[in-house]
Amino acid sequence: MRRFAFCLALALNTALAPALSAEPKSGSHAARPPEADKTRRPATLDDLFTRLAAAKDESEANGVANLIERRWSRSGSDTADLLMSRAGDAIKANDHALAIELLDRVVTLKPDWAEGWNKRATAFFMMDDPVSSIADIRQVLAREPRHFGAWAGLGHIYMAGGDKKRALEAYRKALAIHPYLAKLKDIVERLTPEIDGRDI
Repeated sequence: MRRFAFCLALALNTALAPALSAEPKSGSHAARPPEADKTRRPATLDDLFTRLAAAKDESEANGVANLIERRWSRSGSDTADLLMSRAGDAIKANDHALAIELLDRVVTLKPDWAEGWNKRATAFFMMDDPVSSIADIRQVLAREPRHFGAWAGLGHIYMAGGDKKRALEAYRKALAIHPYLAKLKDIVERLTPEIDGRDI
């Protein structure tokens, strides 16, 4: 269980750092081709997911995934961000009850912020409460269906509970969004013959 809890924490937690955006360079707007203007505009989440799907290798994919996670980490509320930071510290200190108390306030303050639910799902699972964790992951996915970390975390929970079929389904959904999650690819390769059957 401790191993799956560790894997889940890695899958669900996201970097809490400000997003990077490109600044337009000075110069004549008319002299720049339309393609140049497009590359200098801050990328939307849709743009980043398109880039993630088209990534040519793991390094490129992970770079784009980090940008996505940074976007997800922004609540738009200084109070929610502070509570989230303190909850993260509480989780690291294994004070999961305090973390959940803080995250209760986060999801009340910013109910549409998927990361509040995501972090609380981690805390619930680390308290050996997979039912509450799954409920919170469902809240994450209702707000951001492309949350590959939440899908991976859901897979880990099902795997820890022995439900390999549902675990495989969740892992596949994570990989459909982020195709370079190497550890998940290995798990899927091992589970597929067992769940789907071997070719005769």
